[in-house]
Amino acid sequence: MAKPAAYPLKQVLDVKTRREDEARKLVDERRSTLEREQQKLKQLIEARDKVRKHYDDKLEQLRHELDSGTTSDKIQGAKAYLKVVQGNLLKEDKKVNDQQTVVTAAQKSLDEALEQLRQRRVEVEKIKMHREEWTKESGREVAKKEESEQDELGSILYQTRQQQDKRPTTRE
Repeated sequence: MAKPAAYPLKQVLDVKTRREDEARKLVDERRSTLEREQQKLKQLIEARDKVRKHYDDKLEQLRHELDSGTTSDKIQGAKAYLKVVQGNLLKEDKKVNDQQTVVTAAQKSLDEALEQLRQRRVEVEKIKMHREEWTKESGREVAKKEESEQDELGSILYQTRQQQDKRPTTRE
């Protein structure tokens, strides 16, 4: 039995498969980047929450001192310190907001990479489906050609036998 010819779009399939692999690697890279950025965000939120708790504690302490009627010097010192802590809290909030922007950008980048991977997979699947159809069609063509050759060979054998049977035999 004759083999069907090699798939004519094999190089295209190889290129599309390679692109799919590259897209998969890109998705993995972007996913790890997103995870790193989310971890940084988590640490910054924890640091900000620690500063916020310190601020709230100092604010409560100031209120307690005001209620207890302590000296104005102590109150002035507590107010000044509270302003410093509030400045630190604002800095931490800005860091958290900036990191949230980075995380959002990383998520968007991951989403784009996932969409690209999906498109690459669709392209590869289309080529694979085409290859399957081509292989079936090629197999049918080969089988048809072999059947035709067998019919022709059978016809030639039949004609040869018919001619041999029609020859007079010379036995004497």
